[in-house]
Amino acid sequence: VQLQASGGGLMQAGGSLRLSCAASGRTLSSYNMAWFRQAPGKEREFVAALSSGGGVSRYADSMKGRFTISRDNAKSTVYLQMNSLESEDTAVYYCAANTYWGASRRAGEYEYWGQGTQVTVSS
Repeated sequence: VQLQASGGGLMQAGGSLRLSCAASGRTLSSYNMAWFRQAPGKEREFVAALSSGGGVSRYADSMKGRFTISRDNAKSTVYLQMNSLESEDTAVYYCAANTYWGASRRAGEYEYWGQGTQVTVSS
């Protein structure tokens, strides 16, 4: 499966953005999906994950209540709605897919990755 992330941009603190991850090559319903991010000089970190059927979701503690992951299997797209953005949310955001590991928090358990989309939040 090929993943294409989009929707990043420049936003002021307190604003909202919605990222999209479009999948091609195979039906999205076969995959558990996640978002990770990497800020300059930092390691890639988990943001949110959603199981293939949509029944299980997980979030990093700092994103709970602010970010929401969702999926539309008919459109082969996964979304990350980000509200109440903070300057600390500035990073490149990556979508990822795995076949076997459910809504995992571990980057190493994702087989497929998109190219990333830049989110910059100004304070």
